[in-house]
Amino acid sequence: MKSDEEVKALCDLIRQTSYDIHAYHGHGHLEKVYENALAHRLKKAGLSVKQQEPITVYDEDGTVIGQYFADIMVEDWLIQELKAVKTLANEHVAQIMGYLKSARLKHGLLINFGSYRFEIRKYAL
Repeated sequence: MKSDEEVKALCDLIRQTSYDIHAYHGHGHLEKVYENALAHRLKKAGLSVKQQEPITVYDEDGTVIGQYFADIMVEDWLIQELKAVKTLANEHVAQIMGYLKSARLKHGLLINFGSYRFEIRKYAL
């Protein structure tokens, strides 16, 4: 279990790094460009980063019913779902919350690089 201070510190680092990427690259690229840039910069900062990390989805009885791929997983406990859209929508929030529940993780960030105005939101189960 991560302390509140550890969670805040990591989220602050990712927030600033993401903002710096948005300021440098602007909006208008495909999501994969931002994913690669964020993974690259977080690795340079010394963090454990996995791109397209498979997450298994289980039914209530433990039966595997599917799999999805988290855009970025940091330190094996923080999911980041990236978007390159005009604005974040309710379905994006539902997606990150579903990922957290399926992965049995507590913390996630939803980051949108596609808007003129940078957007990042923290979610927790």
